[in-house]
Amino acid sequence: MGRHSLPDDEANDGTRSGPRTHRRTVAIATALVLSVAGGTALAVRGDLLSFSRSCSDSAIRLKVVASPDVAPAVRAVAGHARDSEVTSDGRCLNVDVVARDPYMVADAVGAGRADPDYQVWIPDSDLWVRRALGSGDGSAVTPVGNIASSPVALAMVPSAAKSLGWPRKTYTWAELSAATTEKDTLRLGAADPARSATGLLALTSIGQSAHKADPDSDTKVAATAKLLSQRISDSDPQVLRTLARDDTGTERGNPRRNQALLLSEQAAFAHNTAGGAPGVELFYPKDGAPRLDYPYALVNEPELSTDESRAAMRFMTLLGEPHSRKLLADRGFRTPNKPVSEGVVRVAGGRAPQPYASDPAEPLSQESVQETLGMWTITVQSARLTTVVDASGSMAAPVPGRAGQSRMDVTKASLLQALSQFTPEDEIGLWDFATNLDGPRDYRRKVATTRLGDPASGGGTHRDKLSAAFSALSPVPGGATGLYDTTLAAYKDAQAGYASGKFNAVVLLTDGSNQDRYSISRSALIAELKQLTDPKRPLPVIAIAVGPDADREEAEAIASVTGGGGYQVTDPAEIHAVILKAIMEAGQSA
Repeated sequence: MGRHSLPDDEANDGTRSGPRTHRRTVAIATALVLSVAGGTALAVRGDLLSFSRSCSDSAIRLKVVASPDVAPAVRAVAGHARDSEVTSDGRCLNVDVVARDPYMVADAVGAGRADPDYQVWIPDSDLWVRRALGSGDGSAVTPVGNIASSPVALAMVPSAAKSLGWPRKTYTWAELSAATTEKDTLRLGAADPARSATGLLALTSIGQSAHKADPDSDTKVAATAKLLSQRISDSDPQVLRTLARDDTGTERGNPRRNQALLLSEQAAFAHNTAGGAPGVELFYPKDGAPRLDYPYALVNEPELSTDESRAAMRFMTLLGEPHSRKLLADRGFRTPNKPVSEGVVRVAGGRAPQPYASDPAEPLSQESVQETLGMWTITVQSARLTTVVDASGSMAAPVPGRAGQSRMDVTKASLLQALSQFTPEDEIGLWDFATNLDGPRDYRRKVATTRLGDPASGGGTHRDKLSAAFSALSPVPGGATGLYDTTLAAYKDAQAGYASGKFNAVVLLTDGSNQDRYSISRSALIAELKQLTDPKRPLPVIAIAVGPDADREEAEAIASVTGGGGYQVTDPAEIHAVILKAIMEAGQSA
């Protein structure tokens, strides 16, 4: 077969067209794609351009790291390109495809450890690209398109699906979650949302669906996550191994077997075509299924040579051609800008009237996904948090846009919202501070740090006692901000009560800088915190500067020496989301 080629923009002598440090922009690369999609595509497919030069002498090598589920299809396209002698600028494409879990690549890229020997990354979801960009160099990953998609759904063994009225009965994500977690005979499994985009997208959808039905559903969602955390697997392939092998009473009664799984349509397709295992049926939630979107991203794009950039874009174009789309569809993937394949859906376990072609009415936001991951982190690991709240007089200042509400009012409401997402195993305490609040001390312990599920003196649980204490917080008239002495005392106290196996942290909320002229200095505080920090017993300070007058720089300086972080919120209502985000980030770096 003759070679397929892009037209040469310049004479090619079989060598690299420029040094590796030659910079190419995405705009130029995109223009290349457009040119291929235009008139030159006819020449490529029509075999009008050919080269007599041996491919082995002139081949340009490209390494692609792909998510394990899509890697076989991408590898097949690469093999077809070699067999057909497809070229870029007259040089044959020699594409090596390596399967690697996306979370591992995202963490490596974000930490600045991107392997320089691969030029393209195809994770299963844009979530991983955002994670890499959010924690590392913004130029490390450059997304330039998407090659496939697959909706996330809920798979069930046939008997369980039938018991819920499949395929005729449809459910929202919240209803499906309730149906599969409230019955002792129906066990739900999932891949770890910290490592699986499928698990994270599904859990975020459950939370969003529940919140839409009931704005006060945070406790229920946290309880669902806690229950799910007891049945997680490290990866999507592993979670499939937990599926009941047959419909016998033995398998139904086996506590290690699940009757329902959070899966992508493609994973269900692969399972149902593998043979040797019972097939699954798919419920597609009626409030929409989020999708794995398989972004195609250049790695360290500014450092790629001209030939590497053009070859990478040539391969992306090839992945969108009819033969490649068929290879993807044959493996259960949906392809961009094409109608949903009824054949793929049916093999995966979908049937009408399940809404398998609908998109979510409200796409998942980056903020909602991040909040879910933060909630998941604390749900799985459990936490021990000492919450330290500024009670200085400035907390009585009104919040713009919230008639009649002070900073303290909104802070209390946000803390109560955050509290609802913790489980009975979590330990949380409360301090407040101003100046000379307890004799000469700027701080006082309001509620000891202990398990939320423990009984409290006088009745109820520790959660009830803490909730009442949050609600009772009030600014001290004329009180100034005794930040430094309070921070040091709270850190020492939290360190003395350190709980192994849990996420330990001090959560510090303040709307100003230190105003106690008799306190320890900032430099002395930082020096003491640095000396107290023990890598074997990580205890980050999460410092949240509340309001426009707060000092984010000071919060960051205090927190960073402990392995924590400084944050600023203009509206105190954002505190609960920031706490979850901060816990997630501190937990990942611990």
